[in-house]
Amino acid sequence: MTPGGDSRPDPQALLRAAAQEGRGRLKIFLGAAPGVGKTFEMLQEAAARRREGVDVVVAIVETHGRAETEALTRGCEIIPHRLVAYEGRTLGEMDLDAVLARAPRLALVDELAHSNAPGSRHPKRYQDVEELLAAGIDVYSTVNIQHVESLNDVVAGFTRIRVRETVPDRILELAEIEVVDIPPDELIERLQAGKVYVPEEASRALGHFFSKSNLSALRELVLRRAAQAADAQMLDHVRALGVGGTWAGGERIVVAINELPGADSLVRAAKRLADALRAPWTAVFVETPRTQGFAAAEHQRLAAAITLATQLGGQIATVPATDVVSGLGAYLAEARATQLIVGKSQRSRWFELRHGSVVDRLVRTTPGVGVHVLPLERRAPARPVRRTGSWGAPSGYGWTTLMIAAVTAAATQLDHILDLGNVGMLYLLPVMAAASLFGLRTGLFAGIASSLAYNFFFLPPVGTLTISNPENVVSVVVLLGVATVTSQLTARVRAQADLAAASARTNAVLAGFLRELTALKTEDEVRRTLVAEIARLFDRATVLLASEGQGMTVQAASDAAHELGALDLAAAQWAADTASAAGRGSGTLTASEWLFQPLVGGDRVLGVLGIADRRAGDAVRADQLPLLANLIDQAALVLERFRLEADMRGLDAMRTRDRLRGALLSSVGHDLRTPLTAVIAAADQLDHGATPALIATLKAEAARLHRFVSNLLDMARVEAGALRLAIEPIDLSDAVTSAAHDARTALGGHDLRLAVPPDLPLVRADPQLLHHCLLNLLDNAGRYGDPGSPVVIEGQHRYGELRLAVLDHGPGLPPGKEALVFETFRRLEGSDRAVGGTGLGLAIVKAFAEAMGIAVEARNRDDATGAAFTLVFPAALIVREVG
Repeated sequence: MTPGGDSRPDPQALLRAAAQEGRGRLKIFLGAAPGVGKTFEMLQEAAARRREGVDVVVAIVETHGRAETEALTRGCEIIPHRLVAYEGRTLGEMDLDAVLARAPRLALVDELAHSNAPGSRHPKRYQDVEELLAAGIDVYSTVNIQHVESLNDVVAGFTRIRVRETVPDRILELAEIEVVDIPPDELIERLQAGKVYVPEEASRALGHFFSKSNLSALRELVLRRAAQAADAQMLDHVRALGVGGTWAGGERIVVAINELPGADSLVRAAKRLADALRAPWTAVFVETPRTQGFAAAEHQRLAAAITLATQLGGQIATVPATDVVSGLGAYLAEARATQLIVGKSQRSRWFELRHGSVVDRLVRTTPGVGVHVLPLERRAPARPVRRTGSWGAPSGYGWTTLMIAAVTAAATQLDHILDLGNVGMLYLLPVMAAASLFGLRTGLFAGIASSLAYNFFFLPPVGTLTISNPENVVSVVVLLGVATVTSQLTARVRAQADLAAASARTNAVLAGFLRELTALKTEDEVRRTLVAEIARLFDRATVLLASEGQGMTVQAASDAAHELGALDLAAAQWAADTASAAGRGSGTLTASEWLFQPLVGGDRVLGVLGIADRRAGDAVRADQLPLLANLIDQAALVLERFRLEADMRGLDAMRTRDRLRGALLSSVGHDLRTPLTAVIAAADQLDHGATPALIATLKAEAARLHRFVSNLLDMARVEAGALRLAIEPIDLSDAVTSAAHDARTALGGHDLRLAVPPDLPLVRADPQLLHHCLLNLLDNAGRYGDPGSPVVIEGQHRYGELRLAVLDHGPGLPPGKEALVFETFRRLEGSDRAVGGTGLGLAIVKAFAEAMGIAVEARNRDDATGAAFTLVFPAALIVREVG
């Protein structure tokens, strides 16, 4: 397929187009910086749509106090904000559910990169927009170029400011982009006039972010990013329609690399051209059947060119094809390339007469593509390198000779019923078999040998190679020609089948490897699996290292006897520091016998994989590099997923600690003040003479304060993961008696009844933690039970488990909310007898019990007279009696 030829619609493009059916359309107003007028332009266009009869609502628009912007919102329905309390402030967020319920045709959502307040359905506003689009609602939104994820590092490089709120590039790729642009001088004037920020902030911004050089660079990034998005959408559209042509809305550069000396110069030339045209570029290697016969030096040169292209920022593509011209032509058509860089090697005229010129054929077959031809370096004549296996294996020639002999013997037996023409047709069988099984050259040998056998054994005079009848000369020539063409066609089909099989094997390896990785549970398992799989596939020693402290540490290895010298470790460290390949076969520290490839996940290097051939010392073949890179990328994705999950767990823990801190501050305001007030008042009365009532008040409130502080400390231990268990056999009768004694103050006014059989078996638990659990359960029963009602501790041993329950007489638990009582700072409504409390006691019971392997249950009593809290000791914690 040529770039200018006819083509069928791309199935992937059609699927992407079909996926957008029924979804809303997104339009982004993209600007270089705040103040260029993105929101103003969005509101103006929305007003025009509203005048056309389109149902438009303002989901959320940030006017920042600008009068002209606020004026444009008048007359448009505005969805009220959802108010969220956060750190003592009230924040106004977009009410996503209200917009979905309203279901307008077009919703205006300002500041796409905004982070929502904690507690919102989605952490980011662009995720809210995705839900609106999925509901079929069109959305207009705004974003600045510094908030685009892929440009975050670039912008931070010259502005020295890294924004934390970013939008994934995939959002821009699906959107229609309108650039809102004003010259830097005009934006600076607006800033000085106070139309962007208040005067104090404006003067500070002028000295930092809003310098003319920064604004010019940001403006250029906006235009380039918008052009890239338009080019990608245009290509997707023409692919879905199956339209031919390059559609050169933007330059797209391809450089063809090969195994010859000077391939690295082609890569550098492509980089220079891409920089000059500010265009993306790709290095392409066409893998033909002759690739299998490359010598070690040719593999090394090709690998070095691929590595160089990667280091210079280019994309890499490997195209399997029967010949270079067809492979390059197909890739150029698929990529809609506009510029092609190829090398012209020094070939003799006799070679070009026999094989033709690849460059000439490319120029003829790629109309619409600019072809840049660079001469490859001239090298001194050298002894030609014999390509391993280029003439086929000797066994192939042996089997071919046997097949020709078998056909000759069979034709001799059938000579009385076959004419000479049919005998000649029989000799096509070994020709096709030899070409299919052993390759083109063996097939040509079969054609020549078959012609000679046919002449020698069947054409008169028999037994000689002379031909008496001129008609038989024609038969021999035709047989030789048909045999040659048949062998070529059969060999070509075999080569295509080999390429398809190799591609299928590669895809199967990648799919199987990814399936295996996704089933793993830990990072160590991923590292070990990666090392083992690469060692198996490439038959080489493999190690995985990571930077720890001041050096590299081996995390997994295929061979326990691996040895890494100082040079090897230096190459691994360089690969980790630069996120580029190093070692043998790369362009850096090539004296190392290891090739080190980085595992890049997100914005950091997760590890470095080293691979070496200890026996032959050869570098990884160039045709194996794409498979190696894909395996490493898949492992990096899985490791990055583990890292993100760990980060999310850390973020959840941080949010829990923040919630704990806020709840503690809230609790201190009431639960510490109340007992302290009582203690202070009682102490003041001591000046006038102590009474038993005052002393009792002091003791009770001091005990309450002590219990509250103990709960805080216990919860802090749980949150910090600082629990230390001292498991030992415990007699529950003694444990219950001790807890009942210490809880007598908390149970004031309640009759405590113990129903714990003395013959209960011992259980394994931490005595101190179990004591805390029982104290908190008894305290909870004393506070929530009806005044004067009994509190019961009941023990049962049945069905292989031991159950210890604390039962009260009171209002019980709200139906369906029994499990909620164990949440931190949770106090269920429905009882006016709860005195104080922070909601920590039962949370501590659950945390301590689970740390010891004990289950906790909360339910209402069977007779509906109160609540029952039960500690369930499984069979594994019950001490079996011996003897």
